[in-house]
Amino acid sequence: MDSIKILIVEDEGIVALDICDTLRKAGYGQTVTVSSGEEALKRFTDVKPDLVLMDIYLRGELDGFAAARVI
Repeated sequence: MDSIKILIVEDEGIVALDICDTLRKAGYGQTVTVSSGEEALKRFTDVKPDLVLMDIYLRGELDGFAAARVI
């Protein structure tokens, strides 16, 4: 499971840390966390994640729905 890359898009820092911790304990080691839809779009191309966990309400102009549509 270590080869699976996960992009976490969450603007609440404590929630993002909890998600990362839970995923690492479950054996998913490659996680990248961003806090806005704009950051998610920029990092998506670089990270090439297998899975994106997206919050709906985010910092910036793009909410989770708009960012997910672009992704």
